[in-house]
Amino acid sequence: MASTAKLGWIGMGRMGFSMAERLIKAGHDVSIWNRTKAKAEPLAAKGGKVVDKVVDLANRDIVFSIVSTGKDLAEVYFGPGGLMTGTKKPKIAVDCSTISVDESAEIRAKLTALGVAFIASPVSGNAKVIKAGKLSAVASGPEASFKAVSALIEVFAPMGVSYVGDGELARVCKIAHNVMLGVVIENLIEITLLANKMGVPRHAFLAFMNNSVMGSMFTRYKSPALVNLDWTTTFTPELLRKDLDLGLELGREYDVPMPVTAATRETLQNHFGAATLQANPEEYLGKDFAALAETMALAAGMKLTSENQNVPSGLE
Repeated sequence: MASTAKLGWIGMGRMGFSMAERLIKAGHDVSIWNRTKAKAEPLAAKGGKVVDKVVDLANRDIVFSIVSTGKDLAEVYFGPGGLMTGTKKPKIAVDCSTISVDESAEIRAKLTALGVAFIASPVSGNAKVIKAGKLSAVASGPEASFKAVSALIEVFAPMGVSYVGDGELARVCKIAHNVMLGVVIENLIEITLLANKMGVPRHAFLAFMNNSVMGSMFTRYKSPALVNLDWTTTFTPELLRKDLDLGLELGREYDVPMPVTAATRETLQNHFGAATLQANPEEYLGKDFAALAETMALAAGMKLTSENQNVPSGLE
């Protein structure tokens, strides 16, 4: 099925556009729907087929999606004129969003009743990571259906897709992943500010960290932002807060103490408070989540300025 399947794609956000683009460039037959059609139209010039209504994707064999919330996913699947409201149904639905376990389970039950297999396959990275060919994914759901779509997932996640079992286990993995994302960025900012306030240039400190055993793809590709204060959005503070809340909710439900995550959540909330003091709070919170560095710097009595250094991201 993977080599000849007709594909559908829902969602042309920062991630979805680049992921669908890789499938199109690989020669796959991809039809695309996005709530704002203009965001999808650039892919038409590259071979994608842009449709007017999401239900127009119902005749596709496999439909991928990546949206912001579980509510959004339920709406595009089951809402008025939704993907699953047509006479025909796709054989497999693959969702790459980050949503709660309960929301995913509810959607899976509805799809199963309709005879549609559901693969949860959230991804790790951002648009720059996708373009660099370093995206990875995790997946759960019926194993036979996963095997039918795994090669397709690897087109946009060439670092590999880890199958972790049935049901919503991939959602658990992605929530845990994003909890660590929040903890790591806050700790990275803390220690960078400490070194910086004591006289170490941020670019020099981060070069040391990135070359050490503590360096990672993440610390490397965030270094240019922290050095030059480039807050071009890859992931918003609001989405990070949502994912930290999902992680804390699971911790409470399963009696797993998560004190570091809780402290991270409270520190992030300070960023939302700082936004209220800005001339344009919405614009401030629309910046990349790494802009938390500015809020944390103020708490340290510091005012950051760009170091204007050419810092490698590790994605070149």
